[in-house]
Amino acid sequence: MAQYAFDDEQFEPFEAGFHGELIRPDDPDYDDARAVWNGMIDKRPGVIARCAGTADVISAVNFARENDLLVAVRGGGHNVAGTAVCDDGLVIDLSEMTGVRVDPEGRTAWVQAGATWADLDHETQAFGLATPGGVVSDTGIAGLTLGGGIGHLRCKYGLSCDNLRSVDLVTAEGKYLTASPDENEDLFWGVRGGGGNFGVVTGFEFALHPVGPEVATCLVFYPGDRLTEVLQAYRDFVATAPNEISTLVFAGELPEEEMFPAEWVHRQKFAIMGCYAGPAGEGESELKPLRAFADPIADFSGTMPYTEFQQLLDEDYPDGMRYYWKSLYLDGLSDAAIDRIEYWARDAPSPLSTVDVWQLGGAITDVGIEESAFAGRHAPYLLGVEANWEDPEADDANVAWVRDCLDDMRQFSDGSVYLNFPGFHEEGNEMMRTTFGPAYERLVTLKDEYDPENLFQLNQNIEPST
Repeated sequence: MAQYAFDDEQFEPFEAGFHGELIRPDDPDYDDARAVWNGMIDKRPGVIARCAGTADVISAVNFARENDLLVAVRGGGHNVAGTAVCDDGLVIDLSEMTGVRVDPEGRTAWVQAGATWADLDHETQAFGLATPGGVVSDTGIAGLTLGGGIGHLRCKYGLSCDNLRSVDLVTAEGKYLTASPDENEDLFWGVRGGGGNFGVVTGFEFALHPVGPEVATCLVFYPGDRLTEVLQAYRDFVATAPNEISTLVFAGELPEEEMFPAEWVHRQKFAIMGCYAGPAGEGESELKPLRAFADPIADFSGTMPYTEFQQLLDEDYPDGMRYYWKSLYLDGLSDAAIDRIEYWARDAPSPLSTVDVWQLGGAITDVGIEESAFAGRHAPYLLGVEANWEDPEADDANVAWVRDCLDDMRQFSDGSVYLNFPGFHEEGNEMMRTTFGPAYERLVTLKDEYDPENLFQLNQNIEPST
């Protein structure tokens, strides 16, 4: 791909027909416009095309293709890999496209690709409805959904991508089309878990479900030295838990001064977090065993607005902090796996880092493995390893900790990963082949059809056969 491969003569026709904002390196707001959530990412694009609508997206795609430019697509800008921005090329920035339209009778919502989960939840909760999203409300709906979408409602209502009814998309040729179960069916299969490989998705139509406005929640913190016994009890609990319950466990130092007694602030802890996708009174009873596995340090469980629960973790992941996250699907939660999880949680070089265990199953497994491109339906648990830190001089230590942990934990996994927690995609094609398995070749066929020149390569990339 060319670098800064356009001059004013090429640029002026593009600029004249663009209704949004085109931001170049000499513009005063350039540095703010190129910044993304992960402070490790410091890219300098040649131009940022902040689109006002689909017509601008089509223009930007055509301009990039005709000038052989590297392309990044920005929705929420929240992906840990930093693929929402690039050096020298063109950023197709959808962040101003945040419209949400709810049909409460039909229980559907149409959402533009620059919206966050907070934007969507705000509109749908006005009608007591929701669709499965992430666990941080600042996350963009686009990247999370295209990569699968594991959130607080997953065991009852499935993944974000399982609730798609259609998408609107601009292909590498600049064509606008819709993919759904009845139109461009193969493409619809691919965008549900196959990432942004096939075009720029500009709009999503989701199915909605009755959720809230109040939900029963669990957020209980235990001493770190009780992790083994509690995870064993937790394993037994989730084996028979109703699908209304979706939980995760995260372990680390968790040094929140305002949340814990002073003697516990800088000691190892772990939390069980989850909610009940059903009547709140019923949920409080069903979640109660999770709060009694040991004597808790603190217990913030209770009934609260669903939107508030969706935002509980937002402050823990501020813009500009340094992040490096990777993942593995676990075959189970054996005693040996629990032992290694405890070791790696204690070994983290940053007090802000955690090792996480996500309960899967339930409605995720109700969708057949071949019904969408998403590749993690077989696993009962997901391991997430989150390095979160502030000092750039600690980059190497934190990245090494995550990689060493994953290398060790592969003994409990088939090696496939959740592609929304991908590190920096450093394993490339090998990671994609391992994760998608037999479905990989079907994804290559789609890539050959819709993006044979790999214009959209800054993502969980499927390389075209050409």
